[in-house]
Amino acid sequence: MSDLNTQFAEAAAASKTLAERPDNATLLQIYALYKQGTEGNVQGSRPGFMDPVGRAKWDAWEEVKGMGQDAAKQAYIDLINKLKG
Repeated sequence: MSDLNTQFAEAAAASKTLAERPDNATLLQIYALYKQGTEGNVQGSRPGFMDPVGRAKWDAWEEVKGMGQDAAKQAYIDLINKLKG
C-alpha cells in the first residue's frame, strides 16, 4: 500500500506542474479524487447559493462518494498521468 501512497504523493506534486491548465470540469475531478483519496466520503453540508465555487467542489466530491480511498488514489494517479501526456 505504501507504493500506492508514494505514487499518489508524486501525482499530487506533478499536478502542480502540468504543462497546461486543465478545464474546470477536469479540475473538479482532480479535486474530488484527491479529497476522496485523502479524507474519504464528503463531509459537512453543501455550501449555499452564495458560494458557487465551494458548491461545485462539494458536488464533485459527492459524485465519488462510496469510492474506496485506494481506488480514488489510483484514479487520481491515472488522471494526472493522462494529463502529463
